[in-house]
Amino acid sequence: MNRRNLFGAALALMAAIGLVGCKDDKAGSEPAAASAAPAQTFHWKMVTAWPKNYPGLGTAAERLADRINAMSAGRLTVKVYAAGELVPALEVFDAVSRGTAEMGHGTPYYWKGKVPAAQFFSSVPFGLSTLEMNAWLSHGGGQALWDETYAPFGVKPLSAGNTTMQMGGWFNKEINTLADIQGLKIRMPGLGGEVWSKLGAITVNLPGGEIFTSLQTGAIDATDWVSPYNDLAFGLHQAAKYYYFPGWQEPQAVVESMVNQKAFDALPADLQAIVVEAARASTLDMMDDYVFNNAKALQNLKDHGVQFKRFPDEVLQAMRQQSEEVLDALAAENDLNARILNSQRAFLKEASAMHELSEKELYNWR
Repeated sequence: MNRRNLFGAALALMAAIGLVGCKDDKAGSEPAAASAAPAQTFHWKMVTAWPKNYPGLGTAAERLADRINAMSAGRLTVKVYAAGELVPALEVFDAVSRGTAEMGHGTPYYWKGKVPAAQFFSSVPFGLSTLEMNAWLSHGGGQALWDETYAPFGVKPLSAGNTTMQMGGWFNKEINTLADIQGLKIRMPGLGGEVWSKLGAITVNLPGGEIFTSLQTGAIDATDWVSPYNDLAFGLHQAAKYYYFPGWQEPQAVVESMVNQKAFDALPADLQAIVVEAARASTLDMMDDYVFNNAKALQNLKDHGVQFKRFPDEVLQAMRQQSEEVLDALAAENDLNARILNSQRAFLKEASAMHELSEKELYNWR
């Protein structure tokens, strides 16, 4: 009897801690089986439009991958491929759309030949600032319009960085009047390039890795790139005489993380959230990176004797006028383009009223 009682007590204890369960008690058996099963893992490739480990841009892609790896505790690993390692820089969007890579890292206006509306989500001349763009995407309906733009290609877009306001570009010819723009060969992607073309320049779209040589050899007379941080890294001050401002063509520039929609849908909900929030964190990280390093790089360029020049008012006024015409023409192409531009303009009008009383006044006085 004592043995029987002892055995019965042991069974009761084992049942209490889940080691023994009734055959019909599914609620008790399934959690035990689930906890014993190994977690499913996913291995993704990320192709980028940037040179390997390029400061600010290439390194941002690496940090995004590291952040996803860490946040998922290794359940989702992302291997980064720089431009040219798996696909050329300007074929990143196609690679993600086809599923050659699950993720991509670039900027939307690089794909304007395939997705003209994508340009609205990089930067608009004389348009939204960095903070305004982020707010429009997250709260002003911009993300839904972006999703709609990329959906036909099976791509999910996410903001994963912002280079903040850029410079006007590097020139080997001075721009004193509108006449100086005629025949100027300039590397300028996106809507800003269309404005230069309207004013008589010859525009080309080159990936970052080809800019220095093209400028140094005279294949182009001028180029935009980003701002002191990146321009110094490329040594553009060694290939051009004049550094122009302001960056009217890119008051900010979104850097995106593209995700193949099927690959994203195959992830469990918690890993989907990690991809989204890792990209969101990367946006803030890049903004901080550029504000901090632009300040240091600007002084470095001054120490190198770079000639800083402001675009003349006559030129800026013409660029502003042409920008409106270029944007209106793009909006007239279809309903989606019109809805995107109208949404941005409406938000810009609201945000500008606040900034007249805040940032603008502060900057003028300090």
